[in-house]
Amino acid sequence: MKAMVLQRICRLDETTSPLERVTLPDPVPAKNEILVKVSTCAVCHTELDEIEGRTPPPRFPVVLGHQVVGRVERMGDGTSRFKPGDRVGVAWIYSACGKCKFCLGGNENLCSDFKATGRDAHGGYAQYMTVPEDFAHRIPDTFSDSEAAPLLCAGAIGYRSLRLANLKDGQHLGLVGFGASAHLVLKMAKYQYPNSQVFAFSRSVSERAFARELGAVWAGDIAEESPAKLDAIIDTTPVWKPIVEALRNLERGGRLVVNAIRKEEVDKDALLQLDYPTHLWLEKEIKSVANVTRQDVGEFLALAAAIPLKPEFQEYALEDANAALRELKARKIRGAKVLRID
Repeated sequence: MKAMVLQRICRLDETTSPLERVTLPDPVPAKNEILVKVSTCAVCHTELDEIEGRTPPPRFPVVLGHQVVGRVERMGDGTSRFKPGDRVGVAWIYSACGKCKFCLGGNENLCSDFKATGRDAHGGYAQYMTVPEDFAHRIPDTFSDSEAAPLLCAGAIGYRSLRLANLKDGQHLGLVGFGASAHLVLKMAKYQYPNSQVFAFSRSVSERAFARELGAVWAGDIAEESPAKLDAIIDTTPVWKPIVEALRNLERGGRLVVNAIRKEEVDKDALLQLDYPTHLWLEKEIKSVANVTRQDVGEFLALAAAIPLKPEFQEYALEDANAALRELKARKIRGAKVLRID
């Protein structure tokens, strides 16, 4: 099969191509696994973190990609949930132990044996992949393959972030950074909280314009003060300073949800500017988001179909994965980037 493989950690810039096009043996599903013929795979900022070494180290060589849509090609022994030809999706959560207190309590995203698609197991930047059948998801007929792919991470992690924000209808929501996940959160928020106003923050003029197109009542630079205090803020940026800026705009008793596995830089000046009475006093909270559960993905796909929530996306051939990643790194973003494999 054709695949785009990461062989080692490296720095990504406008001149580098970290993924190598290779031919690999077609994978064979083990017991309780299914073989998926991949049709599309969305590109995620987490892939930049993997390439540049900010996540726990992947297995090398590794096929990246954790927003995968395809058709069941073959069933392993012991499988029964799907049949050949069924359309399925695979998200960041590839597997978890199922036995620890976190798994039993519905928080398998915190399992110490959590395995990530495209990091701990080969992902969707390839023609085929295998996955435990219990960690595959049926894709609603509402969505095309390219529409469905970004929902599996950008959408699902956005859904978890919005749920953790504890927003009530009528309260103000801030979105810091406006890429693949935030544009879906804005659409979700307008559906679930129709009386809430959404305020967007981005360094990019085009992203600010995009946010206003989708219904944000205000869009400004990361460092700007919002025209109203915000009851909840979701940060999706890859750097530290926007957190400090966001806390200034948070209402008393409000919650800042940080939707990032890692931050690309630790700005010591920004850290020194984190002042307790200015940023955290009066019962402000900071909540991190760690991965997603299968429940998050399933609930979100059902919600997205009901809205219906259609992401904006740009398509690329599998062979152009490096170009898509470079554009993502350069913040050349409008919605999501999707690789078409077939």
